[in-house]
Amino acid sequence: MNVGNVTKLPQHLAIIMDGNGRWAQQRGLPRIAGHQEGFKRAKEIVEAVGKQGIPYLSLFVFSTENWKRPNDEVAYLMKLLNQSVRNEFRTLMDNDVKLVLSGRLQGLPGNLEYELTQLARETEDNSGLVLNLAINYGGRSEIVDAVKKISQHVLEGKLDPDQIDEALFSQYLYTPELPPVDLIVRPSGEKRISNFMLWQGAYAELVTLDTYWPSFTRNHLEQALEEYARRERRFGGLAQ
Repeated sequence: MNVGNVTKLPQHLAIIMDGNGRWAQQRGLPRIAGHQEGFKRAKEIVEAVGKQGIPYLSLFVFSTENWKRPNDEVAYLMKLLNQSVRNEFRTLMDNDVKLVLSGRLQGLPGNLEYELTQLARETEDNSGLVLNLAINYGGRSEIVDAVKKISQHVLEGKLDPDQIDEALFSQYLYTPELPPVDLIVRPSGEKRISNFMLWQGAYAELVTLDTYWPSFTRNHLEQALEEYARRERRFGGLAQ
């Protein structure tokens, strides 16, 4: 069976790309080798998801907590990101992918924020897969940033506190145009969401796989989608 035979697909798929360093260490390689393979895998999986007709894909690229890693590893990750921005523009355009961004981009080094936002602008008219890259992202940070924006609008008289509900709050998130997450996939065997899309993923199904991200293939994607198709989503209600 291939992924195309899965009958019930998520509208919004989110992936925590975990295990790059451990993949490399198992092979006696430096951790940066795992990140290199991880970026290659991301490109393959983005293409696979797009071909299946899943309209939204979010990838957890770099968290607000990842700055705690060794300086040389962080610097290399930023370099990889910068190279990818330049190298993958044509691929995004050829595949009609629209890029959107989540996170505190102003905290990124050098001109990376500018490069990323410029790429997002240049793809904004594409009508295929919407690819959300979560960079310098934390779910708690996103909620705090939304509260700050709402508070400022209340102070400025632009917003009445009585207007605030879940729908309005969602409009203050980094990417309000994205629908709620239906499925979170985490390779590496870890069974936690690690501060990823806390608001959007409140009712997401979680599928974990015992393989590191650099070894993640289309077959693993198929396994996750098949598991999702078997789930009964009740959103707090009763089974039908």
